[in-house]
Amino acid sequence: MEEARAVLERLVRIERLRREGALPEVLLDELRALLCEAEEWSRVEGGDAGERAVAGLRDALARDMIEV
Repeated sequence: MEEARAVLERLVRIERLRREGALPEVLLDELRALLCEAEEWSRVEGGDAGERAVAGLRDALARDMIEV
């Protein structure tokens, strides 16, 4: 449950930073931290859906498809 909470808190922080006009580098660092937390959540919770979500986030970061 802590892992899911960490992911949700990170998402809220990213959205707040985005609204406040944070630098792209700051947002990218937050997104990388989100990926790590999502991977941990997926390991703890297990299941294909979690693994697919983490893989999608990892792919988006790798291709710079997430707007910062």
